[in-house]
Order: sequence, then structure tokens, then C-alpha cells
Amino acid sequence: MKRTLLHRSFAGIRVVEFIAFIGFYLFFASAYHIALWINRGAYNGESGTLFDPRSFMDDSGLGYSLKLLITLPIWWLLFRKLKAWPMKKRVLLHIILLPAFVLIWKQGYYLFSEFFGFFYLKGVVQIWDIYLPALFYVLQFGILHSYQYHIDNQKKIKVEGELRSAALKSELSALKAQLNPHFLYNVFNTISASVPPGNEKTRHMIAELSDLFRYQLQASKVEKVPLQEELSFVKKYLALEKERFQERLQVNIEVAQEVMNEMIPPMLLQPLVENSVKHGLASLINGGTISITIQKRENGLFFEVADTGVGIEDKEAIFGKGIGLTNTKMRLEKMYQTTLHLTENIPQGLKINFTI
Repeated sequence: MKRTLLHRSFAGIRVVEFIAFIGFYLFFASAYHIALWINRGAYNGESGTLFDPRSFMDDSGLGYSLKLLITLPIWWLLFRKLKAWPMKKRVLLHIILLPAFVLIWKQGYYLFSEFFGFFYLKGVVQIWDIYLPALFYVLQFGILHSYQYHIDNQKKIKVEGELRSAALKSELSALKAQLNPHFLYNVFNTISASVPPGNEKTRHMIAELSDLFRYQLQASKVEKVPLQEELSFVKKYLALEKERFQERLQVNIEVAQEVMNEMIPPMLLQPLVENSVKHGLASLINGGTISITIQKRENGLFFEVADTGVGIEDKEAIFGKGIGLTNTKMRLEKMYQTTLHLTENIPQGLKINFTI
């Protein structure tokens, strides 16, 4: 469904948000103008015309227009450019932004008032042109932070709902498939025992496939496994795929020995590797290479699965199509508040990475 004009965005700010913001400023500018109009009538008995354009601009229109123009880049900086920053850091940034806002507004307001012949405060009473803009700054950004918290909370509720739905589907699927892995695991061992000694390669492949099912059974009972076990599972999976693709499938694995004992959720890498084989390399006549890189970094454990396959144009749409990538993305978001990142693998293919 195409987004309506109101939900389109410019520089990260949606049209509907901008309209609401203009309405917010018009309300306060009008309220301030009416207050001054009533105040003039109380002092001299003649308030004048309420909605005289020049009087409105003199009272509040100019001042609030300047506040709006100065606020917009601050809004964009805090809620779009630095959106990934923690709330605490963005709030602390107001220590710099608030005095800058007041200073720029005060100098601009006096300059334009002088130019248009409007009234402005002089002498010691100019303190009101510091106090009131600062108070308005705190008010408007208090509302903006509350609004952003509401939006983020709604997204969080939506994601949690999707996770609960996915968890329910996974539990139902697990119940349906509960018999199959045990049955197949035992059958594989029986078949392997019946293979003649001369067919050692076939016996080995059956044993590898049996190990894959055994690992899946174990993984369903634990929250985390050593990285070494997960990597061993992936290697066996790729070994069986290599029997199918032969020289069309090349594999590079770069993992430091120091991270082998790190604990990670089971079945985290295999869906990414399977995606690279199935959607990246399978359709290519000459095949390609799958590279797995795992490194210890300052912000955690970095994982990357890269292939030299056909690549993907619409990298967001893929999460709505495949079960493996979608479930992996949701697991990462739920357990580590991180996500999968898909980028081009120059000169050809796809890179999928994440950090936990």
C-alpha cells in the first residue's frame, strides 16, 4: 500500500509531524498574543483589533516563527540524526543546545524587530527574553521526548507481539515435529550399520547427517551452547552441501581460537549459511564461496556470513519471505536488542552480519 502524503517524510520528519508542530506553535503564539491584547486593554482601556496581522507579528508571530526555525534543526539532530544515541546522552546534550537556542533566538529577534520597527525589551528587563524562551524550550522538548518515547514504546509492543506469535508458531511446529527427529536419528544409525564396509563414503555421510539431527535435538533443550559446537554443526552442514555441489561450493572460515568457548544461542549461524547456499550460490553455474568470520570486538562478538552469489536487491523484503532469516532476526532483537545487517559483498554477493 502506498503511503499517503501525510506520512511521507523529508529529512526524516514526516509531513503529519510537521503539521502538528506548526499547529503547536500557532496555538502558543495565538495564546500569547491574546494575553497581551487583554493586558493592553486592562491598562489603557483600548485593546485594539484582536487579529490585526501587524499587531500579531509584533506581539508573538515574529518571536515564535524564529523559535520554530531554530527548533527544526535541533529536532532533526536529536530525534533523527542521533536517534541511536541513548536517551541519557541526548538529554545531556540539551545543556549545550538550550543556551545556544536562547542566544540565537534573542539576537535574531532583536535584529528583526529593529528592522521591522517592532517593540522589544531593553535594559535589565531583557532577562524575560532569556527566561521565557528557555522555559518554552524545556516545554516543547519535554513534549517531543514524551512523544518519541510513546512511538518507540508502540514499536516495542508491536515487536513483542510478533515475537510472541512467532514463539507460538515455533512451539506448535516443535510439537508436530517432536517424533520425527528421534525417529530419523535412530533410522539413520540403523541404515549406517547396514551399509556394506566398501561404501565408507556413504556411511560417513549418513553419520554426518545423523550428527546434525542429534545437535538439533540437543539445541532444543538448552538456551546456549559453546561457539565451538555451533561451528562444528555448521561445518558438518556445509560438508554435506559440498558433497552435492562439489567444486561449485568453496568455504572459508576465520574464527579465532580465543572465542571458541563463548556461549551463544544454538542454531544461530546455520540459517544464515543455508540462505547463502540456497539463495546465493545454488543458481550459479560456477557456484561461489561462502566466508564465515567471527571476531571478538569491543562491543561484543561479531559474526559475518558472506557469499559471492547473486545478491539481493530489496534487502528489507527478504525478512517477510524466509522463515530462517526472519526467526534469526527476531531472536537477536529479543535476546540482545540487536539485529541482522545486510550489505553488498563487493564485487558480488551478500554479507549478513550482527554483533552480540
